[in-house]
Amino acid sequence: MKTSRRSIEKIVDEQVLQWNRFNVDKKEAQSSISVITISRESGSGGTILAAKLAKELNFDLFHREVIQEMAESAHISTRIVETLDEKGLSVLEDSIAAMIRDRHLWPDQFLRHLMKVVGTIGKHGRAVIVGRGAQFILPDDENLKVRVIAPLAKRIRNVAHELDVAESEAQKMILKTDSDRRSFSRKYFYSDVTDPLHYDLVINTARLSIEAAVKTIIAALNQLNAGC
Repeated sequence: MKTSRRSIEKIVDEQVLQWNRFNVDKKEAQSSISVITISRESGSGGTILAAKLAKELNFDLFHREVIQEMAESAHISTRIVETLDEKGLSVLEDSIAAMIRDRHLWPDQFLRHLMKVVGTIGKHGRAVIVGRGAQFILPDDENLKVRVIAPLAKRIRNVAHELDVAESEAQKMILKTDSDRRSFSRKYFYSDVTDPLHYDLVINTARLSIEAAVKTIIAALNQLNAGC
């Protein structure tokens, strides 16, 4: 379901206020990783996992639809970026320039806004970001990259139950969504979103429950930060 522009404006208002309040008392930035990016197969339970993970860690949750709306609006993306101080903005701009150069990207206006929005969220930290290629935008050492998968048959059952549709219809929806996500990653990042080498963890929800997956991701996050 597409989020309305009015709802997005409200979400942005609340988020900006929260970041500004946090920045007033913010101490020296820590080197620990506090951003988790979630890529998922349709019907795998990745969205549910992301919500539970954010709640458990007390992190902000940014859904794909919200990120998309933020990036599509020049006004909103500018407001998001303006929450960074001068140093943070300079680091963000350098990071984006390096990514464009190293990956040989040809960014259009949408991709530039997308990189700025996701990059800003990454600089503030304490966030779980779902989709929109966030795992490709943020530097490898600044986020824990998770891919959530499940066998097609399980995903079909999940979607059919959630949306109360026939399994044949659920399968069509899944295949279309997965195809769109692969196309998005190829178009903007020249990358295969299904390649496991892009991720630190690949979670199969046919083998792990959502609760167990949340614990596994938190354990991995703690392990990475212990080595920082």
